[in-house]
Amino acid sequence: MLKEKKRMEQKQKRVVVVTGGSRGIGRAIALRFTAENPKLIIVHYDPDEKASDETLELLKKNRVEAMSRKLDVSSWEDVNAFFKGVIEQFGRVDVLINNAGITRDTLLMRMNEKDWDSVIQVNLKSVFNCTQAVLRAMMKERYGRIVNISSVVGQIGNPGQANYSASKAGIMGFTKTVAREAAPRGITVNAVAPGFIDTEMTAVLPEKVRESFVQQIPLGRMGAPEDVAETVYWLCSQAAGYITGQVIHVNGGMYM
Repeated sequence: MLKEKKRMEQKQKRVVVVTGGSRGIGRAIALRFTAENPKLIIVHYDPDEKASDETLELLKKNRVEAMSRKLDVSSWEDVNAFFKGVIEQFGRVDVLINNAGITRDTLLMRMNEKDWDSVIQVNLKSVFNCTQAVLRAMMKERYGRIVNISSVVGQIGNPGQANYSASKAGIMGFTKTVAREAAPRGITVNAVAPGFIDTEMTAVLPEKVRESFVQQIPLGRMGAPEDVAETVYWLCSQAAGYITGQVIHVNGGMYM
């Protein structure tokens, strides 16, 4: 808390890294951070730069110092090289948002090993890779905010998503353990578990499937990426400085 107050008093820009930051929830999170005018790095693994360029344009309209990097977050070597460069350039990483994720949906009996491995590597191993890569620098600073994006299906499961559900449940357990390890150094580690959010990932679902999901939501609507971004930003704020090891569900009441 003292470290954070000092940063605020000095108006020192926080260094923020958002994985999967080129679109959807990641883009909304990056845009939410523009309120404090940080040094912002978005990470993506899109086949081209179209989405990341669009996000950078939006960030620059808000006069934010931002850059984009293509990175395979499932690669331990690539992630460590990337964060070494970030820390050399900026001196530290204050905020890490582990948002990168993919789906490879099919019933377990039809799921092949590649579809299992790829989802676990991108969704879960990436959280280990990125968190480990920044943790030493955060401990040295005695300050840090880490938020991992999980999912409601990590809590309740979903047919056809054994791989995705396992990866997101793993993030919950990982978050709680690292929170205990990092707390003595002033670092908070939390998870946000979105429900059914209106993104490109859910837009490809058939209309009947989308309608069936909405029927399970007491608030009667899909969530927006901005709903998740608000919670993520709050967890990284001074107001949430006494909150760590928590999984915050943002799902309209789909899971209580």
